[in-house]
Amino acid sequence: MCSKEHESVSDCICSKKNYEQMKTKILLALLSLLMISPVMHSQKSIDRLFSEFSKEKGVERVGIGKFTMKIAGLFTNVMGVKEVEVLSFDECEESVRERLNQAIASFKDEKYETMVSVNEEKERTKILVKLKDDSIQEIVILTSGDDPALVRIKGKIKPEDIAKVMDKNKSNKE
Repeated sequence: MCSKEHESVSDCICSKKNYEQMKTKILLALLSLLMISPVMHSQKSIDRLFSEFSKEKGVERVGIGKFTMKIAGLFTNVMGVKEVEVLSFDECEESVRERLNQAIASFKDEKYETMVSVNEEKERTKILVKLKDDSIQEIVILTSGDDPALVRIKGKIKPEDIAKVMDKNKSNKE
């Protein structure tokens, strides 16, 4: 009934209790890992977010690279912008939009600072910036809801240039 290493039946019963306790602890540890996994999954980097969703069927990706921005700089002030990437979700399946909405709702990347966060009834917009020295290295706009999109602008952008654009747009609306 019990192995030879146990001297009595009570030792064998205690050993079985220890075994059951160990099984319970292992099961609880596995369940904990399963519960933590979605939280860890939701903490994606910007690069992973763009990479994951750009591969989805129906998602349209538009990119303006460094070369094109240099040419544009010959004709207009590009204000330090070197690259622009936009993902549009107009033509994708609803399940992809729902995943995007969840990803935006739980998104956190410690490399970025939240500049603006707007939560309306069915829409959410986050504008994040990555700063280095006295310039903005990256601006990321995450929008969910009826017209979801991911926008990333890379460069060496001066905050005063953004203020000028905002002032110009304000005066155009008035």
